[in-house]
Amino acid sequence: MSTLPISPSQPAPLDILSHVFGYAGFRGPQEAIIAHVIAGGDALVLMPTGGGKSLCYQIPAIARQNAGHGVTIVISPLIALMHDQVGALTEAGVSAAFLNSTQTYEESSQLEAQLLRNELTLLYAAPERINTPRMKGLLTSLHERGLLSLFAIDEAHCVSQWGHDFRPEYRSLSLLHETFPDVPRMALTATADALTRQDMIERLQLESARHFVSSFDRPNIRYSIVEKTDATRQLLRFIQTEHHGEAGIVYCQSRKRVEEIAGMLEDAGLKAMAYHAGFDAKVRQQRQDRFLREDGCVMVATIAFGMGIDKPDVRFVAHLDMPKNIEGYYQETGRAGRDGLAADAWMVYGLQDVVNQRRMIDTSEVASEEFKQVMRCKLDALLTLAEGTRCRRVSLLGYFGEASEPCGNCDNCLNPPAVWDATEAARKLLSCIYRVQQASGISFGAGHIMDILRGKTSDKIVQYGHDKLSTFGIGADLSEPQWRGVLRHLIASNLVASTLMHSASGNSFNTLQLLPDARQVLKGEASVLLRQQVASAKGERTRRTSKSPAKTSVKGLAEATLNAGALERLGLLKAWRTAVAKEHNLPPFVIFHDATLRAIAEQAPHSLDDLRGISGIGEKKLQAYGNEVLRVCREPEFDAPDDGENLQLQAPDWPE
Repeated sequence: MSTLPISPSQPAPLDILSHVFGYAGFRGPQEAIIAHVIAGGDALVLMPTGGGKSLCYQIPAIARQNAGHGVTIVISPLIALMHDQVGALTEAGVSAAFLNSTQTYEESSQLEAQLLRNELTLLYAAPERINTPRMKGLLTSLHERGLLSLFAIDEAHCVSQWGHDFRPEYRSLSLLHETFPDVPRMALTATADALTRQDMIERLQLESARHFVSSFDRPNIRYSIVEKTDATRQLLRFIQTEHHGEAGIVYCQSRKRVEEIAGMLEDAGLKAMAYHAGFDAKVRQQRQDRFLREDGCVMVATIAFGMGIDKPDVRFVAHLDMPKNIEGYYQETGRAGRDGLAADAWMVYGLQDVVNQRRMIDTSEVASEEFKQVMRCKLDALLTLAEGTRCRRVSLLGYFGEASEPCGNCDNCLNPPAVWDATEAARKLLSCIYRVQQASGISFGAGHIMDILRGKTSDKIVQYGHDKLSTFGIGADLSEPQWRGVLRHLIASNLVASTLMHSASGNSFNTLQLLPDARQVLKGEASVLLRQQVASAKGERTRRTSKSPAKTSVKGLAEATLNAGALERLGLLKAWRTAVAKEHNLPPFVIFHDATLRAIAEQAPHSLDDLRGISGIGEKKLQAYGNEVLRVCREPEFDAPDDGENLQLQAPDWPE
């Protein structure tokens, strides 16, 4: 299929945007990026998830191919992403294909022949394939024919060892500049701090590239971070009260936990699935396809799931375990609300999360000490975000070097946390750790220290004589959750270390040890202010119920503004879209986004010209689906209210 002809009488990029993709104007820096790349410039593009990164290389690919420069090679890490992107481009009338391990030798050979005949505008390939002798030979042949237009490296943060998703195979992409120095290159990612950016530039040899850094803000996402009390119950309550029946992703650290949580959600009547690298590839693909194609599915997964997921209507991302760093947190939460509508990023965390992450860094046998120190700093930044009392968005954007004002749409802004002076409590805890080690010559864990502080006797406390210490019982005025909050802060502030120890019997356990900076607090030279933590899960639920009634779903809010006739049209359009998507083996949003269907339903078009002005309908889709859409909108014919009143009605239960 050849690319639809573009009228030369209008500016090419804007004409392509309207004619092919059906959008009236560019967003943010898209226009400047596209103009720079069309002219043959190299680019480093940092743009948040949902910001329109794909158009930044797809439009130059079309423009440069029309000008006779040949094919654009897109390096993408995931087969599923390649499939959906190629499907979406094909639906829009753009000649695109992918080369990956799912294809036979014959299929690959046919695609290679198409490339050499200049019949493709974009070709997607994994970084592993780029470095194979066969692919190198193909690229060289294209280059010799003048048919190698552009290299677009997606998810480019994967090249950096400092990034959150380092993939060694990305390192081989330096060969692109070394072998084809005259072919423009662009690297794109949604997340990279200053250290990661510099590493990307050096590894990909983009020193002379122009940098385009968009705002990292996702104003439609509400960030909430709460203390972990009963994570399973907290999650279920969050989904049932805030997002019942809506699509979401739940991240857990271990495969076992993933399966437990998915089972719990299924038992509660939710459409939930488990996903991790331990499942067979076919099972993972089936579950990913279901998540993309069905409404209201909840995917419970390790971080093996998510990169490249284009599903626009993910209404929440929940973390039951703390990520490794802010880049990972931002990348994962950014999978919510790609359609621009309201979404939630919700996380629970506790002391054990801090201990586990520290342990994984400290006990790594392959990481250098320099790498470990950088990872500790990144974890400290995430802990500061979690423990902080100021606006979450200000803290999050500040990490990426972007100044901002309080957002009014995060938990700290909506319900400013109470703060208490924990200096004296911190001194008691630090003193207890010191005196226990001084008395026994060995270190003990958090539970033992807290029992001493609260004056609780146990066989071990009596055995070591710790009930005779001056710190025994001096912390009885605070609850265990409060002490855990103090300890978590001290670990996050590098005042206390939680170290994994091995006993003679082979058992492993964590012990607490003072770090040099603890001296300042012990001597009264530094203060400790902490957010007031929730005393119990029951108390949290009571306060939430009394102040925050169940939220109307985003879908409900969007559809509540439609009158009765528009609601009926929308239901029919969704049923039609589902059937077409199944026929084409694509997710429904690749055919038309929900926003496009709502606009069609609201405007009740009577002609192809009426459809042409609706966002998301390009010429190819107009030709392919226009008459069918008009037919669906006309059936059944009935008299809808024309008084302009927005009726508060529920959408009919249309078949999906």
